[in-house]
Amino acid sequence: LRDSAAHETSQQRKAEALKRLRVVEAFRDAATRVENRPEWMVIRMVPVIPPELRPLVPLDGGRFATSDLNDLYRRVIIRNNRLKRLIEIKAPEVILRNEKRMLQEAVDSLFDNSRKVNAVRAEGNRALKSLSDMLKGKQGRFRQNLLGKRVDYSGRSVIVVGPELKLHECGLPKNMAAELFKPFIIRKLIERGIVKTVKSAKKIVDRKDAVVWDILENVLKGHPVLLNRAPTLHRLGIQAFQPRLIEGKAIQLHPLVCTAFNADFDGDQMAVHVPLGPAAILEASMLMLASHNILNPANGAPIAVPSQDMVLGLYYVTKGKRSTENEKIQGEGRIFYSDEEVVIAINEKQLSKHAFIKVRTMVRDENDDLVQKTIETVAGRVLFNQLVPTEVGFVDELLTKKKLQQIISMVFKRTGMARTAQFLDDIKTLGFQSAYKGGLSMGLGDIQIPKEKDILVKQAQADVAAVMQNYQMGLITNNERYNQVIDIWTRINSQITETLMGRLEKENQGFNSIYMMMHSGARGSREQIRQLGGMRGLMAKPQKSMQGSVGEIIENPILSNFKEGLDVIEYFISTHGARKGLADTAMKTADAGYLTRRLVDVSQDVIVNEPDCGTLRGTETFALKDNEDIVEPLSERILGRTAVHDIIDPLTDELILAAGEQITEEITRRIDATSIESVEIRSVLTCESKRGICGKCYGRNLATGRMVQKGEAVGVIAAQSIGEPGTQLTLRTFHVGGTASNIAVEANIRAKFAGIVEFEDIRTVAGVNAEGGETNVVMGRSGEVRIVEKGTGKVFISNHVPYGSFLLAKEGQEVEKGQELVNWDPYNAVILAEFDGIIQYDALTEGVTYREETDEQTGFREKVIVES
Repeated sequence: LRDSAAHETSQQRKAEALKRLRVVEAFRDAATRVENRPEWMVIRMVPVIPPELRPLVPLDGGRFATSDLNDLYRRVIIRNNRLKRLIEIKAPEVILRNEKRMLQEAVDSLFDNSRKVNAVRAEGNRALKSLSDMLKGKQGRFRQNLLGKRVDYSGRSVIVVGPELKLHECGLPKNMAAELFKPFIIRKLIERGIVKTVKSAKKIVDRKDAVVWDILENVLKGHPVLLNRAPTLHRLGIQAFQPRLIEGKAIQLHPLVCTAFNADFDGDQMAVHVPLGPAAILEASMLMLASHNILNPANGAPIAVPSQDMVLGLYYVTKGKRSTENEKIQGEGRIFYSDEEVVIAINEKQLSKHAFIKVRTMVRDENDDLVQKTIETVAGRVLFNQLVPTEVGFVDELLTKKKLQQIISMVFKRTGMARTAQFLDDIKTLGFQSAYKGGLSMGLGDIQIPKEKDILVKQAQADVAAVMQNYQMGLITNNERYNQVIDIWTRINSQITETLMGRLEKENQGFNSIYMMMHSGARGSREQIRQLGGMRGLMAKPQKSMQGSVGEIIENPILSNFKEGLDVIEYFISTHGARKGLADTAMKTADAGYLTRRLVDVSQDVIVNEPDCGTLRGTETFALKDNEDIVEPLSERILGRTAVHDIIDPLTDELILAAGEQITEEITRRIDATSIESVEIRSVLTCESKRGICGKCYGRNLATGRMVQKGEAVGVIAAQSIGEPGTQLTLRTFHVGGTASNIAVEANIRAKFAGIVEFEDIRTVAGVNAEGGETNVVMGRSGEVRIVEKGTGKVFISNHVPYGSFLLAKEGQEVEKGQELVNWDPYNAVILAEFDGIIQYDALTEGVTYREETDEQTGFREKVIVES
């Protein structure tokens, strides 16, 4: 076989020999380790599966519909019998060999028909479903019937909002509840002696007698139900609620849990399941109750955060307004002796909610102690603080969605779960009320178009014309021209956005409805407001490939906005981008879902199996930086983890935290106050548990804020925490509507501190910059620029200097904060000559290593290298 595999001329026979060689090798290999005889691999009997799994259904008209398997079995039987007969009548070898081959093929296709090129086909050219096909895939036996089954005691219905529910409740339609809890009701009916038999009890339940509702109320006490919304992307997609009976046919859902389910009320449906046994009921009410799942297990931030109307209402109520000539704010500047007095004044219409007042209340001072103090604040904020637990102190902030998230987090840390749930319900009510009373609607008049827009656009068009002229003169290449045009428009666009935002913010002291919606984080973004009142801007061009090649962005921007209206060509360009969004959404969601599934597959056996594995290893953790901007500070990265070594303050040598202890918020604050750059923490990557991982290496369970407990399936939580946002992001694409978000490229380094400039490892050559001035051009690729403190030499900041950049500061020069030190052309990859001389090219042949191209617009010929 080896010989034929090596020397065979025909490709097909060679492949066959290789295949057989692989099988033979596998047998020889196995024979050494276990007793494994090749003849055992030959099938003598073909097992036939029971007839229930391959049914034969008579159709009307005397025909039969049959399972594909019956066909496949039939072929095997026919060919087997034919072979037997041929052997008996001693047919010639050629016929026998052909018949044997056909029998082998029939058996192959019975086992796995989809693998073969010439699969056995039914009418209509459809491949028959073989045994393997019955098992594999989402519709196969395993995933459809063994891992997931349809369950009794479940129902589904459309969801509507239930604003007066408590956080742990949901509204369950009466008829649905009666059907779901039927067995419980029947048992109670028999227990109470109302009926004797199950059959008569069923009749009473179906008739919906008055006594049924009494019993149902009783049964539901302390019996939670599970609500689930498909797709269940993370563990918060199924939560338990205490049902409340309601009229109607729709399930009522609490508005604060929508984020976790990713639900909205545009016709979404949800499924209800009833936990039956006492253990299941206990688990549902202890672990799965909505009010116990306030934090998101992916990142420990609260997930039950007010959104939309509630945020807008709370923002409106806590936003202050000063009196002007035309508008007097009632009660401005008055002083109150307590929160209660303010509330009375507001209720008696003696005080506007937006008035700036002074009030005496409990505030947290610098040392985090509660003290009484008179502060200036807005009357509406006092209303909000009536709901805040006293332990937190007075919150004197304009409430946006981000702020609310921080406040909820703080309340949770200071008071615990039950009180937080109560607080959430209170602010939900206040938010809805204020939004309703504020009457915050928006009209076209709220959208402002800045006067400067026309001037800026004209200026940009002039700049673009200049760039085009340079291009036509042949001073710059097509790529440079494209990049510069895009850059001009991006810059103008952000300028217009800035002026627009400024206008909205100043108008009516920021009480512009659209601005309030955006600023509070209730709805909309800068991008969207820019498209309404600024200019629609540059649009993305749908690209076949995934990589961002040149030509991703259409270089003619849309100058109009939605208030002015788009003209035909602009409308046409817009459609292009919007459709791309829709197509992407459809394509990518499936990929993202499959990613989650694969992640769960690899990580599902990572479980916390012991409290401490006793390892001495860990990973060293730094703050995440991009150049000098801190992306994620050290404190956030080490919070809730375990220290490997003692953490010691380098200046005072005092112990901050002993080895093996958890790093808490208090500790991270102390670490931030010192000059510690990195901390070595225990990590799952270095855990030495035999099976799974240990609690100390994992650290804090983000969903509870305490150390992780034994038995927590942290692998699955990790997989879901990556998969869920991934799927959400693909669904979010189409909301922006295809505008290109292109950030103007960084092309300089500025001093972030005042101090003295030091260069390291910098080679420079005197050159001439674009304006014709003399300057130093950097030749090295590893140079750095540092700003040091005058006198002490302490380094404030150090940055990498790119190749080919111009130096604007001298070694040892004193600079101000914000002064430009280095700049470069971001659109060109340059090769610089270090010496004067004559250029020689090596191995340049036309048509092989380079080709000549003529630029249509300028008529210039340029040589383009085609292979390096």
